[in-house]
Amino acid sequence: MKKIQEVLQKFLFPIATRLERQKHLQSVKDGMIAIVPIIIVGSFCLVPTGIANLVGGGIAEFVAKYADVFSFPTYFTTNIMSLFSAFFIADSLAKRYDMRSPLIGMTAVLVHLMLCVSITETGWSVTYLAAEGLFVSIIVGLVVPEVTRLMKKYNMVIKMPESVPPMVADSFFNLLPLAVNIIIATAVAIGCREFAGTTFPELIIHLLAPAITSMDSLGAVLIVVFLTQLLWFFGLHGAAVTSSVWAAFAIANGAANAAAVAAGEPATHIFTYGFYYGFLQVSGSGITFMLVVMMCFSKAKSLKSIGRISMVPTLFGINEPVIFGTPIIMNPYMFIPFIFGPCVVAAICYLAMQFGLVGLPLWEAPGFLPPGFQAFLLTLDWKAFALVIGCVLLMGVIYYPFFKAMEADELKKEELAEENN
Repeated sequence: MKKIQEVLQKFLFPIATRLERQKHLQSVKDGMIAIVPIIIVGSFCLVPTGIANLVGGGIAEFVAKYADVFSFPTYFTTNIMSLFSAFFIADSLAKRYDMRSPLIGMTAVLVHLMLCVSITETGWSVTYLAAEGLFVSIIVGLVVPEVTRLMKKYNMVIKMPESVPPMVADSFFNLLPLAVNIIIATAVAIGCREFAGTTFPELIIHLLAPAITSMDSLGAVLIVVFLTQLLWFFGLHGAAVTSSVWAAFAIANGAANAAAVAAGEPATHIFTYGFYYGFLQVSGSGITFMLVVMMCFSKAKSLKSIGRISMVPTLFGINEPVIFGTPIIMNPYMFIPFIFGPCVVAAICYLAMQFGLVGLPLWEAPGFLPPGFQAFLLTLDWKAFALVIGCVLLMGVIYYPFFKAMEADELKKEELAEENN
């Protein structure tokens, strides 16, 4: 076991550290996380529709009558989520380059509109401002700050005297980068239309279609969970590293499910942002709730104190106290249950949905809730609540023999310390 840990640490740690520090990946992650509250609010506006589809009757008639009222906020939240994504990704990357002007984020919004909105005889077609435009927003959010950075580097900007107010100086400083970004966006949009006979978002979706499809699979979910747990074990924030890759796909899947529900159609995607956190990360990475319960009743004083301190945060999905306090990091007793236990849970949850035993995620729901509650809000299926509770208990069974071995070792250390005193 020790040799395995040494080999993994030697080869994995440098790669993971570079990914965690990579400006572009982390900016994408920050941007995706930033729009989650907007998506949750928009998703909750669809809850009446979901309930109506479940129960039917008079409730369905009432919801259908006032559907425009219930769904009104979605036009300005989930239906234009990629606009917000473009802003937050660009703003995050700009700040990493120490360029703190909000105009960079707004430039990304403008460029995104130019690439994703089609002008027709009847008006604007804004289909690709929703989840379908998320991948375009990633490109825009990364390119716009880079163009600004390069122009700043080569002094291709307008610098005003120090006596000019900062807001005015900032506007003129970003004037030329704004113009260049608009020229690039115009060239791309017109080029796609004239030479490819399509739009830029359609072209991107066509190119990414295999990757989008493959991400919503059991194999992809298992890889994501395994790598996340492995990184945590070596002291890196696993989700912070891996989510920079999978979050965009998961959020797009969740938005597609919500759109299907709004149209009265069934959800089709399993791997969504809510699925990951509502089923696979219950009580935190590693699903440590039962481990914390066992620690609360441990004979080892150190484990008992850590367990009691960690109980309330873990109940609400914050388990850093137990991960760093036990510690689980680099703990040989926790290697197998912490890394492979969540993979077992991931397989159970995914297959339960794939075979129709549990409802699929309908939209996004608030996180940081006690086990089972987010899963129920995601699916409106009581079996989802039961599944999560069952998985939490299963993780307790998986952790138990390894916990007892760790506890026995800790008791020996405490006895030895008492003898020396």
